[in-house]
Amino acid sequence: MDVVDEQGESVPDGHGGFLVIREPWPAMLRGIWGDPERFKETYWSRFEGMYFAGDGAKKDEDGDIWLLGRVDDVMNISGHRLSTTEIESALVSHPSVAEAAVVGAADETTGQAVVAFVILRGDAVDKGEATIAELRNHVGKEIGPIAKPKTILVVPELPKTRSGKIVRRLLKDIAEGREVGDATTLADATVMQQIAQSLRK
Repeated sequence: MDVVDEQGESVPDGHGGFLVIREPWPAMLRGIWGDPERFKETYWSRFEGMYFAGDGAKKDEDGDIWLLGRVDDVMNISGHRLSTTEIESALVSHPSVAEAAVVGAADETTGQAVVAFVILRGDAVDKGEATIAELRNHVGKEIGPIAKPKTILVVPELPKTRSGKIVRRLLKDIAEGREVGDATTLADATVMQQIAQSLRK
């Protein structure tokens, strides 16, 4: 397993990119029934000699790989297509951020607006608006001004399934000011209440 950049080069520890398998094994996935070309096109065409299923990941400072989610989950911001994973990677590259989840919320001006939910590291000091401004500017520096989140919400936890997958539809409900949907698949059903309480402060 490896994490690579757009050119298929390994990223250094502390950076994010695309999760690939460099050395496949025989029992992996041997094809798509009746359509071998589609199998090659879907999984083997993005990076030469590497299997890529469409997931983003980051390497932490120890070189361990963290799965970030689908890279094809894109938002349309003022006509620009932005990947949620790319913005999440930029946020977690900031020394104060432990985890981040990004969703696109409906916006009258830009079509969609970037809304980010972040968990700060235990030793990070939450300076309120100053922290949020710092994180927005960090994303702008890493990706570009168009990718700056319109809203950044500091939360104590993120809604996850038992397998650790972030349930973004619940975050989207919060971002768009709707009643939160079904949360029965969450590993911890109290997470949404914790988030709601933290946002009322």
